[in-house]
Formats: sequence, structure tokens, C-alpha cells
Amino acid sequence: MCLADLEFDYINPYDSASRINYLVVPEFILQGILSLLFILFGQWLMFLFSAPILYYNVKLYQQQQHLVDVTEIFNLLNKEKKRRLFKLAYLVILLFLSFFWMIWSVLEDE
Repeated sequence: MCLADLEFDYINPYDSASRINYLVVPEFILQGILSLLFILFGQWLMFLFSAPILYYNVKLYQQQQHLVDVTEIFNLLNKEKKRRLFKLAYLVILLFLSFFWMIWSVLEDE
């Protein structure tokens, strides 16, 4: 949303970058915790589905490319939008798979 607001000039680059950067590290931590929970509870298939995004997040963090730079935000706007939309779609699919397996396991016990 912040990138779309920035594209249509509803928000300045500093506010947009600070809003995005504020949520990046908590997102990475939550993804790591989710993957750890999948491993601890023996959900190997779900862990394998979440492993690519976890690897991508770790790679971005190690290369220090996880934060949006205020001075480069307009140059990377299309790339950032595509990357974040792809990530959102991947996480929505992962969420639906989690719900499916949860409902499946409840129905299987009955």
C-alpha cells in the first residue's frame, strides 16, 4: 500500500520507507518462528512449502538488502512492488494450505 501511495505521490519517500522498514524485521522473525513451529510439530510438508521464503528472507538479510533506501525508492519502485506482491501471494497460498491441513487433521480425527 505504501508503494502505491508513493507512486501516486500521496506520501513522501521518507514516510513510505520508514513504514516499510518498520515492518520488515518483524515479518522475517514471524516467518522464522512459523517455520520453526512447523519443524517442532512435525509438519514437514508445510515446512518445505515455507522454506523458500525463509531462505529468501535470510539471504536478503545477510546481504543487507532487506531495507528500502529512501534515496533509491523511486528507482526501485516497480521492482519492490513486484517483489512484495509475489511475497504476499506466496504467503496467502501458505495461509490457505495451513488452513486446509488444519481442517483436514480435525476431520481425520473424527
